[in-house]
Amino acid sequence: MLVKLYVQNYALIRELDIELENGLTIITGETGAGKTILLGALSLILGTRADTSVLLEKSEKCVVEGTFRIEEYDLEEFFAVNELDFEALAILRREISPAGKSRAFINDTPVNLSTLKELGDRLIDIHSQHQTLMLHENTFQMNVIDSFAGTSSLRDDYHKIYRRYSALKKDYDDARSKADQNQADLEYYSFQLSQLEQAKLAQGEQEDLEKEQELLTHAEEIKTGLGSVSGLFSAENDSVLSRLTEVKNILRKIRDFLPEAGQLYERTDSAWIELNDVAGEIEKLAFSVDADPGRLIVINERLDTLYSLIQKHRVSGIAGLIAKREEIRKIVTALAVGDEKMAEMEKLLSADHEKLTQMADILSEKRNNVVPDVESRITELLKNLGMPNARFRINISRHEGFSPSGTDHADFLFSANKQVEPENLAKTASGGELSRVMLSLKSLLTKNINLPTIIFDEIDSGVSGEVADKVGQILSGMGKYMQVINITHLPQVAARGYRHYHVYKDDTGDSTITRVKRLSHDERIIEVARLLSGSEITDTSLKNAKELIMSAQK
Repeated sequence: MLVKLYVQNYALIRELDIELENGLTIITGETGAGKTILLGALSLILGTRADTSVLLEKSEKCVVEGTFRIEEYDLEEFFAVNELDFEALAILRREISPAGKSRAFINDTPVNLSTLKELGDRLIDIHSQHQTLMLHENTFQMNVIDSFAGTSSLRDDYHKIYRRYSALKKDYDDARSKADQNQADLEYYSFQLSQLEQAKLAQGEQEDLEKEQELLTHAEEIKTGLGSVSGLFSAENDSVLSRLTEVKNILRKIRDFLPEAGQLYERTDSAWIELNDVAGEIEKLAFSVDADPGRLIVINERLDTLYSLIQKHRVSGIAGLIAKREEIRKIVTALAVGDEKMAEMEKLLSADHEKLTQMADILSEKRNNVVPDVESRITELLKNLGMPNARFRINISRHEGFSPSGTDHADFLFSANKQVEPENLAKTASGGELSRVMLSLKSLLTKNINLPTIIFDEIDSGVSGEVADKVGQILSGMGKYMQVINITHLPQVAARGYRHYHVYKDDTGDSTITRVKRLSHDERIIEVARLLSGSEITDTSLKNAKELIMSAQK
């Protein structure tokens, strides 16, 4: 429950600090005094968006801080999931800077706005006249029925499977829509892979083949050249080696007379040995080189195949082709197992479909079982609220396929007149009638939901007399189970509050600001008297106010 609200620099509020308690709290004030401004400030810590237009003083920041007692509301998991410290008193704070920057905190830990809103939704329900539009929404109607039926936990379990099923079905449908394309892709990539595998690629093969191709292409020229060189080395007359032999013989003859000639002889002899070895190698090489047209054809064909694959796959060589082959192999593998994955997805979808069907059937049965009791209790409350001929009906129909709440669709039907059969609530009920239906629903729901605080913004608008007294009784009854804060203009309702706050404008100084004051017993009598008689408070209205308050507290 909300135990304290602090507001600074918001709209017409310079600063206020309100302490609240359990039960029914009444807020009154003249029109335009700023009662709804309090709700606007409170909505900031419930996650609504805001900008600098909310600032009273544009050069100062706005601060709204709410202190909540939360130990009884099973919120430990929320705090654990969001890595927040759980304490019996939780402080939610929102700050809006003059630059328009918004910051949110839970127990002084910065959080994003969605986290603040998620917690706020579990702490406070603010009901305004606009919220009666929710009566038109099937989601709200199903939530109401589930609250009465006690199926909220089962519905949560159903919804978890539903989310998983929906995500899986989307993946499956996407995969199915791509199946034909995948098959075409599989055939295309399989053909490419087959080509590359049949090519039996080997690292360095291209370079080796190009060298051999070069050799075979010029085999005759090479053989002729080597033969000529070999002849120059070893011909019988005037060969390189025979000339060097003559040089050696001359140097050998004079080395006894010229020491330097000995050294030259040794060097010439070494050169002769090396050249003789070269001549032998050339002779062997010339013998080994042989033109082989058949082999050249094979090499040319193989290189043509490699060049064609290299150009086709736009790579630079054999290494690129091998990398491309492995890449295509992975694609083919992935496409080939697509059918297996789809079969597995179908199995999972079938299992979830069966679970959802079973859970939806149980939900539907429980919902239908509780409908007569809900109809009877709401109808009775509406009669007490000044609609003696009111009839409230709930029509639950089944639809094909699954929705987030099951396979049921709910319609709230209503009639305020005997001769008119109940029809869709949104089409037949006036604004005042919608407000009374919503009040009746929420008064019954307070016993079924674990919500700390509910705030009504003039839920009693448009009623008076005995009906207003019934509204006060209902709100007071709700206050026995939770914290109820009600903004009202009705003295019959105001008299039933456990405590009473008065909102007023202070025009002192050079500005107008909103202030809030907790009324004492005597001040409360005066305020209820004002609601009874208007701005001119009489002895009669004071007496009536006192009697009204005393009667309401019995």
